[in-house]
Amino acid sequence: MAPSFDWWGKENHRGTPVVIKMENPNYSLVELESPDEDEFHGIASSAKSGRRGKNAKQLTWVLLLKAHKAAGCLSSIASAAFGLAAVVRRRLASGRTDSEMAAESENPTVRRRFYSFIKAFLLLSVVLLGFEIFAYFQGWHLGAPRLQLQQLISSPLGVWGLFDSLYSRWVSVRVEYLAPPLQFLTNACVVLFLIQSADRLVLCLGCFWIKFKKIRPVPKQPVEDLEGGDGNASFFPMVLVQIPMCNEKEVYQQSIAAVCNLDWPRSNLLIQVLDDSDDLTTQMLIKEEVQKWQQEGAHIIYRHRVIRDGYKAGNLKSAMGCSYVKDYEFVAIFDADFQPSSDFLKKTVPHFKDNEEVGLVQARWSFVNKDENLLTRLQNVNLSFHFEVEQQVNGIFINFFGFNGTAGVWRIKTLEESGGWMERTTVEDMDIAVRAHLHGWKFIFLNDVECQCELPESYEAYRKQQHRWHSGPMQLFRLCLPDIIRSKISFWKKTNLIFLFFLLRKLILPFYSFTLFCIILPMTMFVPEAELPAWVVCYIPATMSFLNILPTPKSFPFIVPYLLFENTMSVTKFNAMISGLFQLGSAYEWVVTKKSGRSSEGDLLSLVEKEPKHQRSGSVPNLNTIEREETQQQQRESKKKHNRIYRKELALAFLLLTASARSLLSAQGIHFYFLLFQGISFLLVGLDLIGEQVE
Repeated sequence: MAPSFDWWGKENHRGTPVVIKMENPNYSLVELESPDEDEFHGIASSAKSGRRGKNAKQLTWVLLLKAHKAAGCLSSIASAAFGLAAVVRRRLASGRTDSEMAAESENPTVRRRFYSFIKAFLLLSVVLLGFEIFAYFQGWHLGAPRLQLQQLISSPLGVWGLFDSLYSRWVSVRVEYLAPPLQFLTNACVVLFLIQSADRLVLCLGCFWIKFKKIRPVPKQPVEDLEGGDGNASFFPMVLVQIPMCNEKEVYQQSIAAVCNLDWPRSNLLIQVLDDSDDLTTQMLIKEEVQKWQQEGAHIIYRHRVIRDGYKAGNLKSAMGCSYVKDYEFVAIFDADFQPSSDFLKKTVPHFKDNEEVGLVQARWSFVNKDENLLTRLQNVNLSFHFEVEQQVNGIFINFFGFNGTAGVWRIKTLEESGGWMERTTVEDMDIAVRAHLHGWKFIFLNDVECQCELPESYEAYRKQQHRWHSGPMQLFRLCLPDIIRSKISFWKKTNLIFLFFLLRKLILPFYSFTLFCIILPMTMFVPEAELPAWVVCYIPATMSFLNILPTPKSFPFIVPYLLFENTMSVTKFNAMISGLFQLGSAYEWVVTKKSGRSSEGDLLSLVEKEPKHQRSGSVPNLNTIEREETQQQQRESKKKHNRIYRKELALAFLLLTASARSLLSAQGIHFYFLLFQGISFLLVGLDLIGEQVE
């Protein structure tokens, strides 16, 4: 039986209440009950006969039903808006601004100047918005073209008082002095935007060609030959495995356990745990973990530096200086949160066999917490494109890409000929890769070999990571540009390094993203004579976001948040790029990305199930104890967690929202919606409403 309900409508012209009974709102069968049935006889007979009535009153009741449903939706939206407002109030009451945090990764002087720059634009936009609103109610047509405005200015009938005179002078200043330079800057950024979009399109076409032709690196020495050989250890070269870490007690157990379970002859494998921790408790925990695996027969040693200079690069350089390193041919590097599969070396090392030109084999990353929150989902989209498109295309067609710092195997001879690890930048991985490329070494990227790791779950951790990743390349570019010009590599490789690898993808991308979408677009709302076409605002970015999200088809519902969030991150990336390019203080600061360790228990369980022969009693800590300790630790940390309030993002949020209000006055549709949603995106990020909170 279909559900039925009554709808009480308005009284008819005689004052008689009318009740409509519907058995199912999806059908046209309608019964009308009224003390005066003659008045509705035509409608009732038409409904009972099964035909869709066209009577105006019947259509009115249907529209009332739909209005009732719409009112219900509006009430839910209103309640959600009130809930969001309550969250915002709590955030503002309990949060601390980024300037109050002692561990901020940006130089205080630079931060103040950049914030003052943004705040000046915000104050100017607020003043102009009030000016424009008053002009709108005075009858000025804010959406009029330039010619109409000039005619309005030149006409003596267009000036009726002091305000009209001032506004006409303001329009004249806009047309003659402000619009030309703003339009020039707009056109320049649009050209850069199109060049970068073309580069992105070429990379996607290259990836499509690789998929279509099923191109992938194939080792000359197959894995089957290693496993089915005559048992001679010469099939398995000497491999050194390094795990650099620093105060990462949340993840050290899973990384050490995963590396100790690598399927490789123990006599040909040495594991170095390179601990740079300055916390004594963390040092003792890691040392005890290494001792447990030593008792199980693993060839593993613990190293701790007394003088901790050079961050990760200094740590690796110190480890490579050990006398026993000369006995090893290859070195595999894994950061503290990386867990390679047991067959990782068997899938990577064979690519070096009988291929003396190969200096690096890089595996792609996969993420154990990619679905943890919205922030990790958006990071997964970005990094999946980086590996599957950028790294794979560059590896296949030019045998060069930036080393990702982990989940890779180096030929030790390559490191030595390239000058070894250097502490001159915060991107030591990119530094060694560029120098190795200048010496003629080739790289191989394996898209089908994955190494699990963890994504930053808080915006603060992700922000610091991105600051280091975008300031370091600019430091490196300044340092290695003379070496690139003097090198003996081909002209095409020099062009690729200078214009594509560094300038286009590391400098131009953050520059135009911030300048075009965060500064120029809002300003064109107040100087409408400088036009920014709708295809620049909407269609091209949407197309590029669509291409970026292709490697992760399950993330298509997040295409709009991804586009908005990438524009939001342009503030951090632009600031980092400027710091690195001009050698400012914050460019040399290294902040270890905060790990949550959420995946440690699951990874240890999988290791217990898959490799019981390598994990006897005492080799892995008791899982129940780990779970209990982690629960207690999370309870303790939850009391210390708080949100931060990011002033630059908030200032830009209000700037964009102010510009959206100005756009609404001039009836610029697509610009209004973009500015509105982009402003909301900045507001959410500025109030730390994305990702987890931090200590």
